[in-house]
Amino acid sequence: MAVLQTIRNFFVPAQIEETENIVPAPPCEYEIRRLTEKHQEEVMRLNLRCFKNGENYTKHTFNYLLGEPKTLSYRAVTPTDEMVGFIFVMMSDNGAGHLTTVGVAPEHRRRGLAEQLLEHAENALRRREISTIMLEVRVSNVGAQNLYQRFGYSTIQRISSYYNNGEDCFLMVKSLS
Repeated sequence: MAVLQTIRNFFVPAQIEETENIVPAPPCEYEIRRLTEKHQEEVMRLNLRCFKNGENYTKHTFNYLLGEPKTLSYRAVTPTDEMVGFIFVMMSDNGAGHLTTVGVAPEHRRRGLAEQLLEHAENALRRREISTIMLEVRVSNVGAQNLYQRFGYSTIQRISSYYNNGEDCFLMVKSLS
């Protein structure tokens, strides 16, 4: 039975069953650092807290992203080296980046951390002469859409039934030139 559960965990995102009581963390300074394979367990735990209802990535997906040379991954940490945010961007051979996910711990939200991660990733793409970045965002995630619009992203398409639950997404794009 343990083997079947291990296989299931490899392909199916875990779910957090209990409701988490969110208490804002004390204010602090954040630092953006590389996120590597040695941080996989930590980013998976944070991912489960950031994304609910099957929106989170599987261990298999993180294995791929962290092992793929064309993926840039960064983590936001507190002065005690606690990971409280992350971002993954894949680079293609045609000069485009694809923001695959960005997450911030619930108790550290509304402090500009997603903006810091996004700016850091965009600057890293520019240094690599990547000229365009794209992303998909849930139609219902108005907060994220507003963030991306403030950063200069434009919605270019609505994609029907993009997510597992049938929800549509907006495809958003930004020129980094």
